[in-house]
Formats: sequence, C-alpha cells, structure tokens
Amino acid sequence: MVWYVYVGWFFAGAFLTNAIPHVVQGMCGNCFQTPFASPRRVGESSAVVNVVWGFCNLAIGGALLYIFLPQLPPPWPLCAVALIGGLIIALYLARHFGKVRKEAPHP
Repeated sequence: MVWYVYVGWFFAGAFLTNAIPHVVQGMCGNCFQTPFASPRRVGESSAVVNVVWGFCNLAIGGALLYIFLPQLPPPWPLCAVALIGGLIIALYLARHFGKVRKEAPHP
C-alpha cells in the first residue's frame, strides 16, 4: 500500500479522537479549550463552540477515511495506524489539558 494512505488514516484517527472531548464537553454544557479561545489553547470556549468544533473534527476524520478507504473491510494495518494516530493525539491532549486545568483557576 502507498505511504500516504497510512498518513491519511493516521490523521483520520487523530481527528476522530480529538472530536470526542469537544462533543462530550459541549453536550454536557461545559466550557472547554478550543483553538478559538482567548488566549489560544489555554482559554475556554463555550459549549456550542465545542460541539461545532467537535463535529468539524468528525467531518474531517470521516472524510479522510472515505478518501483513503481502499476496500471494505479495511486492512488491519490501516486500522492500527488510525488507532496509533488516535492514541498519540489523546496522550498529547491529556497532557496539555491536564496542565492547563491544573494551572488555571476554575469558577
């Protein structure tokens, strides 16, 4: 399989995983960090912004899977690469948001 298919699935996994906390926090009515907050990556955005941002991530991840889907069912190496992409972004976000939430006072 061509190398860029693995890259596409890696980023699909990252986008789909990143959608989870934003959609969940938004649906719960909680504020959460987004790229649109002020200050960037530290401030919190409203619940509505988080839901929209989460669904944008879902759309991008789904589009990447659709574009790079070679066959049904997908080969296991592609699924593994998508899971690795999801794991890497999840670990990064856990570290980043854990640090931000620990340092910033919350109402």
